Amino acid sequence: MTTVVDGPYFEDFEIDQQFSAPSVTLTDGMAAMYQAISADRLRLPLDQELSKRTTGRDTTLAHPSLVINIVNGQTTFASQHVKGNLFYRGLIHKAPVYIGDTLTTLTKVVGLRQNSVKPGRAGTGMVALEMETRNQHGEIVMHYWRCPMIPCRDPDADTGRKDDFDWMPNSFSDDDLTAAMPSDWDLSALQSSITGLATPNFAEGEEVVIAGKDTITCAPELVRLTLNIAYAHSDASRSYLGKRLVYGGHTIALAHQAITRAFPSMLGVIAWQSCDHLGPVLEDDIIGTSFTVSKIREFGAKGRLVELSLKCTATRGPKESRETSEILDWRPYVWTL
Repeated sequence: MTTVVDGPYFEDFEIDQQFSAPSVTLTDGMAAMYQAISADRLRLPLDQELSKRTTGRDTTLAHPSLVINIVNGQTTFASQHVKGNLFYRGLIHKAPVYIGDTLTTLTKVVGLRQNSVKPGRAGTGMVALEMETRNQHGEIVMHYWRCPMIPCRDPDADTGRKDDFDWMPNSFSDDDLTAAMPSDWDLSALQSSITGLATPNFAEGEEVVIAGKDTITCAPELVRLTLNIAYAHSDASRSYLGKRLVYGGHTIALAHQAITRAFPSMLGVIAWQSCDHLGPVLEDDIIGTSFTVSKIREFGAKGRLVELSLKCTATRGPKESRETSEILDWRPYVWTL
């Protein structure tokens, strides 16, 4: 007798179906490995003493992108067969997370829509997932939606699933955003640590290009660190490209790293209106980042929120025939002084 342990196909999902995952305690080792992969210059997770003076906590602030990557990994039981994660909506860090915190995530199916059935094309569908993450005290620290594309078990299946996904939120009220900015942090500690690197006075509508690019390496290492069990990220034979598909959070991590070059007094990205993956990314792709300043909100002593419309490109191939394509459309809120 043989039993095959496998992930769900599109036909296996039902509305309100829920999936749990192992809880994860964030450690200094995880933070160090994430730092080695992303090279991110966000100050508070890097500087234990500055983090203590700013937050009033004895433990160091965990990098928000490390948190979202761990949480994403916890959601991947549902998307083991993923052909690509299409988009994120309404992601918000409801409370800061610190090294030593334990994260527990519940994933719920909230929408199903099969792609058009066409002769000669194997059936696939989009699965809308809602995620809620709590810390060891039961406090909600993150909430968002994402949408992987999953193949049908039967290539000729016609499930009739036609759910509308337009209801998923892609904006936040000022109250939502203010609540995500801790009111008890002492931002003067961060201000006094910055010499000659003040954030430029970007204007609304200004376009900014980050000259420095980065190359995707250690893609499977980030996948393993975050307990991501989607097949296409570790098994090239499961990818429609014939090569391992880079996990989308890896691209977003490098985009976040690029943002810190433009905002040296940045405290973090506290929310995403949306994030759309426009094309696949492969290991050794060269990632370029640019953004437009969409809106600036002033919050007095709390600093400011800068709403960005960010784009990433991937360049691949030998020097004489390199091709560049757009791969990411990200709308984050940057919290900065």
